[in-house]
Amino acid sequence: MTFHARPLRLPSNRPNLPHFARRYLMRIPILMYHQIDVPPPRGTPMRGMVVAPSSFAWQMRMLALLGYRGLSMRDLMPYLLGQKTGKVAGITFDDGYCNTLDQALPVLKARGFTATSYVVSGAIGGTNAWDAAQGVPAARLMDLAQLRAWLAAGMDVGSHTRDHADLAKLDEAAARAQMVGAKSDLEQALGVAVEHFCYPYGRYLPQQADWAREAGYLTATTVARGRVVTTDNLWRLPRVLVSRATHPGYFFLKLVTGYEDRYR
Repeated sequence: MTFHARPLRLPSNRPNLPHFARRYLMRIPILMYHQIDVPPPRGTPMRGMVVAPSSFAWQMRMLALLGYRGLSMRDLMPYLLGQKTGKVAGITFDDGYCNTLDQALPVLKARGFTATSYVVSGAIGGTNAWDAAQGVPAARLMDLAQLRAWLAAGMDVGSHTRDHADLAKLDEAAARAQMVGAKSDLEQALGVAVEHFCYPYGRYLPQQADWAREAGYLTATTVARGRVVTTDNLWRLPRVLVSRATHPGYFFLKLVTGYEDRYR
């Protein structure tokens, strides 16, 4: 089964605005999560990337109280293109951990939110083996049945390459194979179009944004910090990191002020 991405036509209302004018555009936070689970002991490598379930619950509650709709990258597209306006936030999870399904999904459903899980197609049902050398504890990744349950709940699956590859270290042929292959693998396995991409480690070369577009992805997210404006390159989208230590005041600043935008 092969899926063909919709034509990548940008609307005429995406002008090349001068920098000073960008401050008046709608700003969309795309939240970046990894794991939703009980954080490991202090001193554990990458401990900050594990957000406690109770913290995730109040974050989604705050999002709703502030009037935001939490959306997957699929559902966020009309806002990114400037076709719709409104108070929205993207919700993304990197790597496709089982705890996303177990801990995050019930909270998302209770709020009527959707989210995107970026899946490593060659590691479905496995673990985050790419982190082992850094001493990061192994965590289970969703298998096909779990990914189908995620989709059946109205969520979205994106691509995170075949092998969680550091694209910046690969030649063109290998990098393109990682992008195109992961999309094809996931579409064949899940029977849905996979239209959104995330660069592993947040590392990529400038030309690889074009390769992501040419592979048929409608967006590609990075780890560059900042809220999105509708003039941003869709294949170099910044995100707002949410970590274990993100307390309520900090979360508020990240959402509604220029706190994250100072990094742009």
